Parts: sequence; structure tokens; C-alpha cells
Amino acid sequence: MGLQQIIGALAIGMLGVGAAMPLSAEVVQSSPAGFEIAQTVTVDKPIDQVWQTLRSPQKWWDKEHTYSGDSANLYLDAQATGCFCEKLPGKGSVEHGHIVYVEAPRALRLHAALGPLQAEGAVGALTFTLEPDGDKATKLTMRYVVGGYIRGGADAIAPLVDKVMGIQIAHLKDAAETGAASDPPGDRPDAK
Repeated sequence: MGLQQIIGALAIGMLGVGAAMPLSAEVVQSSPAGFEIAQTVTVDKPIDQVWQTLRSPQKWWDKEHTYSGDSANLYLDAQATGCFCEKLPGKGSVEHGHIVYVEAPRALRLHAALGPLQAEGAVGALTFTLEPDGDKATKLTMRYVVGGYIRGGADAIAPLVDKVMGIQIAHLKDAAETGAASDPPGDRPDAK
């Protein structure tokens, strides 16, 4: 599957998404050689609880953006050189990224070429920062900086990556606030 087909599939997949988008989301900059996106949300839970949820991607990462179709197969070893990985059927696995920086409970950085970027000549730095917002809330910021050779140009895929990462941040917020795994809205019993 070529990059243009992947972009098309991502765009179609976005049509059915009803998750709340982040308070602040933007493609900060983009060019054919790379892009930077940023997402910020306020989570109505203390920083330690948000940190624990962040470290458990199986509770919040959207299953539509996994290789196995099941978020329960995700795991994260939150220490330097640790893996954000996924178990696949038949004893397979995929590395979504690896941890390069941890400052609990304030920062987590991965080197990651997520999704279709993994098949390109791209590298990415995915950074989550957490700051207390009063006693009972946390400001969570995600920045994703990607560069390298991307067939079709990085600027073409940047808005779609921004939307997909917005879904992930919305699910992270939901999982932290409810304490439950976050399913896509269409899979929830209360979804309309």
C-alpha cells in the first residue's frame, strides 16, 4: 500500500470518529521534509494518576490504530531503552517506539515513527509533558516532531497525523478521568 492510499484510508477512518478533540491542537509547522504537531488537554485528575494512565497505553490507545486490532496487546516499559510495543498473533510483535527519556511523573519521550511513517525513511520524537494545574488537574501536552524522507511529502500527511494523535490524547484524558479503558465512541454502549 502506497502513502497516498494510507493517507486516504486514514482520512476515511477519521469520518467516524466522535472523540472529543484536545483543548489545543495544531500542526505547528510542516514542510516536505518534516512536521511538528502539538496537542494540549487539561485532565481533571492529579498528575500522578495521569502519569499512571499514560504508562498504560492498553487503556487508552485507539484499537483502530494498532496492528492487531486490539489495544490490550500494547505495552510500555517506561524506562530508557524501554519499548512501546504490541504483541501480534503468531508470536509476532511490532515496536511503535522506544523510550529515550523519562522524568516521572513529568515527562516521557519516545523515538517513534508511528503507523504509516514506520514504512518511510522517517524518524520522530514523541514527547508527553505533564504539569500540575492546581491540586486536582493536570495539563498534558503532546509534541510529535517528525523528519526524514516521506514519499508524497511530510506536509501532506501532517494534518492526518495531527487528527489521529488528537484521538489518542482524547482517549488518554478519558481513561485517566474515568479510570477505565477508553473505547472508540462507536464501541461504547452509550454511543449514539
